[in-house]
Amino acid sequence: MKIGVSSYSFSKLVQSGKMSQLDVISKAKELGFDYIEFSTFILPEGETPLTFAPKVKEECDRVGTKIVNYTIYADFLNGSGGDWKAEVERLKDEVRVASILGAPGMRHDSSWGFPAGYQGAKGFDDALPILIKGCRAVTEFAESMGIKTMVENHGFFCQDSERIEKLVNGVNHPNFGVLIDMGNFLCVDEDPAKAVGRLIPYAFHVHAKDFHVKSGMMPNPGKGWFTSRGGNYLRGAIIGHGEVPILQCLNIMKKAKYDGVLSIEFEGMEDPILGISTGLENLKRYIGE
Repeated sequence: MKIGVSSYSFSKLVQSGKMSQLDVISKAKELGFDYIEFSTFILPEGETPLTFAPKVKEECDRVGTKIVNYTIYADFLNGSGGDWKAEVERLKDEVRVASILGAPGMRHDSSWGFPAGYQGAKGFDDALPILIKGCRAVTEFAESMGIKTMVENHGFFCQDSERIEKLVNGVNHPNFGVLIDMGNFLCVDEDPAKAVGRLIPYAFHVHAKDFHVKSGMMPNPGKGWFTSRGGNYLRGAIIGHGEVPILQCLNIMKKAKYDGVLSIEFEGMEDPILGISTGLENLKRYIGE
């Protein structure tokens, strides 16, 4: 199993000015990663994703790092003024960015839910027809450029494994699959191992992520914590320090013969370099077990 890292893991350093987006590439290589996933560029002034992508690709080629995925925001219910067809057209430019990067895959969201004040049925199944159309249109375009597309269990509305499975089977296209984030299922209070077991047949890419968890019956722990959909408290953790059953998820992946990249996505309060490097050590040991 190949281990990579998401650029999102370094975002605090980039946002604080301690590191540039391009510096992330050499730092990831220094930490021992040969594979990197880019999650929504933090752009220098005057740049667009399309103008910045060639510089990212050039730097990755220079240091010998392979770009394995490109991850961006999308919302077929709210994005582009609520016009799902316009959102598809916007995402086509993102597919072009992925092509410049040489990434074999691109993850985009499907939706974060119905807009505030929406009058009508608001269930996931009510949104599904539009989400299916949007995802299928994007993946058909991406297929023509040799890029697979996927959704992630992300954003609360389209996060439960049953909802993701419905969407993927509704799109029903060999170029469309899932980016499984083994930690994100806790955001909707779902057992990560059961969820990974359900979605692994559809996996194009996987995130290794860990969370600390406290019951919603307890007082609010304060800074750094957020609440799950069911009101439990979550905080990003170093892989192996939290409650996500990482080893169990890895065993499910091995049994399914998953042979893609497993990218570390760290979002804890600790220093990012410490968090990423410690997580890598633990993940290597778990894979060995």
